[in-house]
Parts: sequence; C-alpha cells; structure tokens
Amino acid sequence: MPRNRKVNLPLFFAWRYLFAKKTHNAINIITLVSAAGVAVGAMALVVVLSVFNGLEKLVLSLFNSFHPDIEITIAEGKTFSMSDFPAGELQSVPGVISYGEVLEETGLIRYRDRQHLVKLRGVDENYSGITGIDTMVVRGEFLLTHNERDYFILGQGVSQVTGASIHDLLNPIEVYLPRRGRTTGLHPSQAFRSSAGYAAGIFAVQSEYDMEYVIVPVRLMRSLLDYDDHVSSIVVKTDPSYRVQGISERIQELAGPGYTVRSRMQQQDFLYRIMRSEKWAIFLILSFILVIAAFNVIGSLTMLVIEKRRDIPVLRSMGAARDTVGRIFLLEGVLISLAGAFAGIGAGGLISWLQMRFGLVSLQGEGVFIIDAYPVSVEFTDLLLVGVTVFSIGILASVVPLRRIRAYTEKPPSG
Repeated sequence: MPRNRKVNLPLFFAWRYLFAKKTHNAINIITLVSAAGVAVGAMALVVVLSVFNGLEKLVLSLFNSFHPDIEITIAEGKTFSMSDFPAGELQSVPGVISYGEVLEETGLIRYRDRQHLVKLRGVDENYSGITGIDTMVVRGEFLLTHNERDYFILGQGVSQVTGASIHDLLNPIEVYLPRRGRTTGLHPSQAFRSSAGYAAGIFAVQSEYDMEYVIVPVRLMRSLLDYDDHVSSIVVKTDPSYRVQGISERIQELAGPGYTVRSRMQQQDFLYRIMRSEKWAIFLILSFILVIAAFNVIGSLTMLVIEKRRDIPVLRSMGAARDTVGRIFLLEGVLISLAGAFAGIGAGGLISWLQMRFGLVSLQGEGVFIIDAYPVSVEFTDLLLVGVTVFSIGILASVVPLRRIRAYTEKPPSG
C-alpha cells in the first residue's frame, strides 16, 4: 500500500491562494505589484552592496600597497637601533617571508624655484616586495640607486606641486632635513643637511599619500640624520597561508613590551571602521525600500482576507483551529516576500556579474581614476543578509492583517 503523505494544510491553502485566480482581478495585480516591489528592493540591496564591496576592496588594495602586512615600531620615541632588535630571530618566526627597514622623517624638497614639505620615507631594497608599492608606479620605475647615484620616487601630488619630472636630468631635486641636536650657527642653512637626486618614478596610491610622501634610499636618510643603523619601523611580509594575527602575537612576544607590533588592519583601523560603518548605513537606508514594499504586501493580504472571508468560518466549522487559519495568510505573505526576494537576489546577482564581466557602467571622467568601470564584488554573506532581511520584513508585514482574520473567525459561516 502506498504510504500516506502528511499534508501541511496552511502551506497547501497558502500556495493555492497565491496562484488561484481571484474574484477581483485587482487582487492578482496587487499581489504581483507586491512581489515586484520586494524584488526591486532586494535587487537594489544586492547591487549597491556589491558595488560598495568592489570599491572597498579597491580602496583597501591601494592602501595595502603602501602598508605592509605587519609593522614594528618603538613603543616610546621615534627611532630605534637595529642592533637592539632581535632581527635574526624575526626571520625564523613561522609565516614571516621577509622584512625591511624604514626610516621616516619630515623634510623639505626643492625643485628649481618650488618648495614643498613632505615626509621622506627611507626604505631598503626589500620594501617594494613587501608592500607592492612598485605596482603603483604610474610613470618611470621603482629605482632607488643606480651606479652609486640616488634616485627618488615621488608621490603624484608632490610631482604636480613641484613640477618635478622623471625626464629632467639637468635639474636635480634637493632634499633638506633638520640637523639632529642643537645647532650653533646663525645662518639657516647650518640648521639643515641636504642632498640631491633625480626622480626615477612617480607613484599614485591615494591623494593623502601622493601629496605627502617621497621614497628615498634608507642609506641616504641615515646619512642626512647622522644615524648608523636606526630605523623608525620594520616592515614584515607574511605568508598568506598563515594567520596574520598569530604571526603578530609571536613577533610581539619576541620583541617584548618595548615595541609595538601592528597588523595591516590595525595600521588602518580608522579606515576599516569607517568603511564598515558606511556599509551598514547604506544597508539600513536601502532597507527602507523593503519596508515601503511591505505596505504593498499588507494591502494584498488584507484584500485577500476580505475576499476569503466566507472561507474562514467554513474552515473553522471543519475543525481548523484559529491559529491554523492565521498561519494560512501568514504563509501567504511569506510566499509573496520569498518570491520577490528570490527574484530580486537573482536579478541583482545577474546585474553584478554582468558588471564584473563586461563593465557595463563606466566611471565618468578622463583619466581621473585607475579603473574604467565600477568595481563589483558579490559576497555570499550579503546575499544571505538580504534574504534574511526580506524574510523578516515579510513576516512582520504578514502579521498586520491577522487582526482582521480574528473578526471573521468569530462569525458563523453564512450560506
């Protein structure tokens, strides 16, 4: 004998009510409009969140090209000697690929008759491989020394302000740093030490950095500041297969409390928090679209309850509990919301994929950005979040018409 299948009565009636032709055609239209409104809201959420994810990853990738995986600084003071730091043991920490030395100080650069205050960042030959700054060079190349001659890598903003060019080999760029300690001379030139070099490349990361930084050889910085082996920080490149936080903790134990070890996320903590806050703000604002669409669901269910008011007492007289009747219309609203959610998430995912694949919407302007089209990144967690949000709003919208059902359940069935 065939096994009897247990029928979920509320779901069965809700499914029939959803697709059955109503007495008044307007109810069918309102139901379609309700599902379409939810779909548009869900699609907007998916598309906007995906574009925001793409922009977030792009911005962070630009910042990451300037910041290392891990940075080690002195807890108190500006610089420390490499001879005081256990650099030999640092290389043996599991997950550490390489490290580099950085010495940074505020100085002045001069090109012809133009001057500009900058942050001179002295780096060694490992720096480009640790940070990826060489991939951000838009003109020239990342070259610090060649044939015993020093070269500078200018930020794009610095290049524009001073007019310095990688093609001018007749007029060198002069850099000035204040002498350490107390100066006894009266002439201003005696308070500074200077050197000269040429621009080998120009990098573009972000306007804040492009206007401030000039990258020079660390050997030159030590010479100008009268340091032997001092650095302002040690930058570390890690193996992607290792957990960065675990490596940071191991290095902190190795370095001791006199040093501060920060991961890339800790170095840019403010930026990460701002971008997370912006994403949640965008999500909450766009969620109001779904709340507005929920009013259509309320209207559709209310009209459906009115049309089926004769069926409700009949179901009650056949033994259906009041809660069972209520669940029928509750599931009706959930089905409308889920239909709109699946359609909207599918449409939003398709639009995002088309943007990723073909770059349908381009960025306006001539050469103002490093990419041609809006970046998009679809994350499963966002799709899940949109689905849960639509489902929750659908349930809340479906609860409102249940008050009218209680009135009909008290009435006897009419002929």
